[in-house]
Amino acid sequence: MAREPLAARRTPVRSTPRKEPDRPSRLRLWLKRRRGLMRPAALWLIGCSLLGAGGYAVYAVDPAGRVRAVVDNAAELGLAAGLQVAEVVVEGRQNTPPDLIRAAIGAELGDPMLGFSPTEARERLETIAWVESAHVERRLPGTILVRLTERAPFAIWQHQGRFAVIDREGLVVETETLDAFGPLPLVVGAGAEKHAAALYDLLLAHRNILARTQALVRVGERRWNLRLHSGTDVLLPEGQEAPALNRLSELQARNALLDRPLLAVDMRLPDRLVVRQQPPAEETPARRNATRSTRG
Repeated sequence: MAREPLAARRTPVRSTPRKEPDRPSRLRLWLKRRRGLMRPAALWLIGCSLLGAGGYAVYAVDPAGRVRAVVDNAAELGLAAGLQVAEVVVEGRQNTPPDLIRAAIGAELGDPMLGFSPTEARERLETIAWVESAHVERRLPGTILVRLTERAPFAIWQHQGRFAVIDREGLVVETETLDAFGPLPLVVGAGAEKHAAALYDLLLAHRNILARTQALVRVGERRWNLRLHSGTDVLLPEGQEAPALNRLSELQARNALLDRPLLAVDMRLPDRLVVRQQPPAEETPARRNATRSTRG
């Protein structure tokens, strides 16, 4: 009997289920997408760390003399990165001279932004007479913003033959172009610059007196005279200006007292009013001769 060859036995092969690759996490995907930025960021962090370490070392060795060198190095790094002054914006300027503002800011176009100190610029600006307060800030990459609050001209102060424009607090803001601010009250004498605002506010309630007043004159640094356009002096009592002005306003409305040719109106006594008349004009010899010839 012929034998048929036996078929070779096949070893059964176990099929192992295919393992799918792990899905990357969100953090890994975020890092992968930003791989191109990692190197510059790392270099920047290393540079800042080295600069900070160097600055601390310099400060520990010489806190007063070499810190500026660290600031300069930082300014140079900023300049290399394109951080330079491209624009200086000034808001609120009306009377402050522009050349004084430029000198106080101390920054030119093209200077490094990181080398500019807003605090130092603000302190310099506030030394200018016209500037009451200043706000200075850097707006990267290249703008310096300056906001000024100026003092308002209030009056012209005459003292020892000199004239100056002052604000309500008595600070001198201008000594040159006195006629550039329109009509301002005239205050005269030592101490007048500091106390004139209070008296002027009282006069605002008595327009019939204010319209006839040429100057507010401080006497002995303690009380006031009103010099009228007619040449009359109104002597006000010390510390009692408000009731005296009320009484004077009533007399003007009823009797037109201030329109008379008077030398002085003395109101220093609370219970009486003293009026001094103008002295009679002296008759000249020519006038006397003319009078005699007419009589003859």
